[in-house]
Amino acid sequence: MDVPLVTVLEKTVSPDNNELEGAQKYLEHAATTDLPGFLKDLSEILKNRTCSLVARMQAGLQLKNLIYSKDVSVREQYHQRWLQIPENIRAFVKANCLETLGTELGMRPSQAAQCVAYIACVELPHNMWPDVIQSLTKNVTKVASTDMMKESTLEAIGYICQDIEPRNILQTQANEILTAIVHGMKKEEQNDHVRLAATNALLNSLEFTRANFDKDTERNFIMQVVCEATQSAHTPVKVAALQCLVKIMSIYYHYMEAYMGPALFAISLEAMKSEIDDVALQGIEFWSNVCDEEVDLAIEASEATEQGRVPEKNSRFYAKGALQFLIPVLTSCLTKQEEFDDDDEWNPCKAAGVCLMLLASCCEDTIIEHIIPFITQNIINPDWRFRDAAVMSLGSILEGPDPSTLAPTIEEAMPQLIHLLNDQSIIVRDTSAWTIGRVCEIMPEVGINQSYLIPLLENLVIGLEAVPRVAANVCWAFSSLAEAAYEAAEVHDDEVEPRTYCLSPYFDQIVLKLLVTTDRTDGNTHNLRNAAYEALMEMIKNSPTDCYNTVQATTMTILLRLEKVLHMESAIQSNSDRVQFFDLQSLLCATLQSVLRKVKPEHAPELSDQIMNALLQMLNNCIGKCGGVQEDILLAVSTLVEVLGGNFLKYMETFKNFLMMGLKNFSEYAVCVAAVGLIGDLCRALGKLIHPYCDEIVLILLQILSNAGVHRSVKPQVLSVFGDIALAIGNEFQKYLVVVLQTLQQASQAEVENLEDPDMVDYLNELREGCLEAYTGIVQGLKGDGEQVNPEVAMIQGNVPHIISFLEVIAHDPYKSDAILAASCGLIGDLCSAFGVSLLPLLDKQPIHDLLTQARRSKTTKTKTIGTWATKSLRNMNKTQSS
Repeated sequence: MDVPLVTVLEKTVSPDNNELEGAQKYLEHAATTDLPGFLKDLSEILKNRTCSLVARMQAGLQLKNLIYSKDVSVREQYHQRWLQIPENIRAFVKANCLETLGTELGMRPSQAAQCVAYIACVELPHNMWPDVIQSLTKNVTKVASTDMMKESTLEAIGYICQDIEPRNILQTQANEILTAIVHGMKKEEQNDHVRLAATNALLNSLEFTRANFDKDTERNFIMQVVCEATQSAHTPVKVAALQCLVKIMSIYYHYMEAYMGPALFAISLEAMKSEIDDVALQGIEFWSNVCDEEVDLAIEASEATEQGRVPEKNSRFYAKGALQFLIPVLTSCLTKQEEFDDDDEWNPCKAAGVCLMLLASCCEDTIIEHIIPFITQNIINPDWRFRDAAVMSLGSILEGPDPSTLAPTIEEAMPQLIHLLNDQSIIVRDTSAWTIGRVCEIMPEVGINQSYLIPLLENLVIGLEAVPRVAANVCWAFSSLAEAAYEAAEVHDDEVEPRTYCLSPYFDQIVLKLLVTTDRTDGNTHNLRNAAYEALMEMIKNSPTDCYNTVQATTMTILLRLEKVLHMESAIQSNSDRVQFFDLQSLLCATLQSVLRKVKPEHAPELSDQIMNALLQMLNNCIGKCGGVQEDILLAVSTLVEVLGGNFLKYMETFKNFLMMGLKNFSEYAVCVAAVGLIGDLCRALGKLIHPYCDEIVLILLQILSNAGVHRSVKPQVLSVFGDIALAIGNEFQKYLVVVLQTLQQASQAEVENLEDPDMVDYLNELREGCLEAYTGIVQGLKGDGEQVNPEVAMIQGNVPHIISFLEVIAHDPYKSDAILAASCGLIGDLCSAFGVSLLPLLDKQPIHDLLTQARRSKTTKTKTIGTWATKSLRNMNKTQSS
């Protein structure tokens, strides 16, 4: 054992900064110079019971941190590094960690358990350490095991179940794992720490124990043990067991009918009524999960009916059956909030509001008869808690029931809601503003009812001066109100936007008041400044023609604020000031986008020099400081490009260096995505005028695609933008054709290993959509837009068989998105147009016809239209050949 290392480890908790820094440097040096030897020494200290508690704990912590990191890319590097350590040393470390289990008296959680688990998570996927699960389960089940041994071992099992990837690795050992877990969970177990560790381990193992849940006897036993654990007098065990029930309901809903009546209903209802917040939260979460599952099952049943098939699973309608019992408990929870609740603290009151929303979505009209009596009885209750609960209940049930059924009730309640905007309770004012915002968003025709619109607007304007939490919800109400008014306004056939709407007489005053609100000194409290700017953006976005003067004035105000903010950076004193400074820049850029989109094309050039100068200065100032601001500036430039069109060319020489820096910003991928999107906008705006910049652009785009370190969200956008470039420069694109087509061919062959991972399926769809858009742009760009097909299009003819093979792969993919379907059919139609009858033998195949049929049957109008057009193009080719 390395004695100096023990001393160093003890100094890692020293109050003396010099000792602390010295210890850290020693440990870093040891890990760098001889990692295998360092890991051996750490494992020996961890195991050695004669060492101090601090030294053992820090040894375990250091060991764990050299194997595991929360950062996925770093974690992968650590895993590879561990696997390259000689086997004898790895075996030595593993044996020490296993032998430490049960010996860390006074240490919770067990450091050895974490070390064992993280090593197992590295090795098991590589078929290494095959006996670790067996060793751990024996620790739990053998009679001689101490409570500490069982507890730390169950912790290790729980960590492994939680972090192992891929999840199916442990399926073959599920029986052993469950045996150990149930052994620790059973009611006969006297030690609450053991029982808690076992219950947490079960929670982490539920996903890969499906085979056990499929067997009646095993499922019955597991459910019995879990239900018994929910009755534990030890609150942490009770909470963990309830968490298990919540998760079981999500994963194994279709098996729960046998347990709902006899046990689950009573257990969950009792938990909801508990005075202990953690217990009550799990009871409420149980029914929220039931609602989530039953909403999904209702959607599946609807789709199955439309397709003329039987749904795979049926809803048991537990939520509807339990409504009459759940509503009184949930409304009771709503009345228990405190006047100074922490907004960030999740409590039963907030959970009850969410559960009510989910019940409304799930049970629809059925909820009305159960909740309305509570609302009508309490909306004028002298006790503010009951008034607030009534208003919260009203706001929570708006989405789900048929609007025509609910509208009369809401219309009747609106005058009272408006009155409550001035309630003596801040909480009631806050909830009333939120509920009005919900009404305007979900039932817009009720929100803008002329019978109470004027008092509503007057009280909302006054509400902007209220405390930040109330004012922030008032801002959101204005956002919803603006959209509701705009959607309801009359638009003449020859116009794209309404001439006027119901907010026009008050528009100037509302915008002015929102601008004042964005400048409030307490604007960073309760997200008020953001809410005010977002409301301002919605007001501008949803403004009719007769409010254009105010839009112009607001544009100048935002521009002046942008110029003012450029001079603020030198006065920044603290990190919090810097964060607020960057947030303000982002908000101003976002607001600028909204006002620019409303500026008339003939007025844009009058402002563009001033706007572009400000944006360029901001770009220059923020490089290397804040990627979020850089992204927002690029998005603002995109909007300016859209507004100016070809007139943006005069800024290209000055702007291009910033654009290239954005494209090369691989570390802040959102900036890179914004820059790639801006390339597409520039192509559409400048057309052939973009050509002088294309060599440099295409080179960087290809570098992005070849860089393994670039975030995956960037690459689909890059592929798509090749199509934009081809459309812009036409036959000039031929110089990039060979390398781009090779790149597209490689990208179109991508597959994902785990089709059960929705994120990976989405990514594959995005990648394929990017390829399809690129192919479409290249075909259209080389073909030209005239009736005569350009001869340059023949340059891609050699790649057409591969393109069609790619379309066939998509045709057979059950996970393809509707956007993929539309893009595929668009490409088919363009290929018909470019190559005519010569392509018929390749296109006249069943998979291609299947794609077209699916598109014509799509619920999306755009997809259906494109599918119909492409089908006609293919049929015309058949007719031409026949004639």
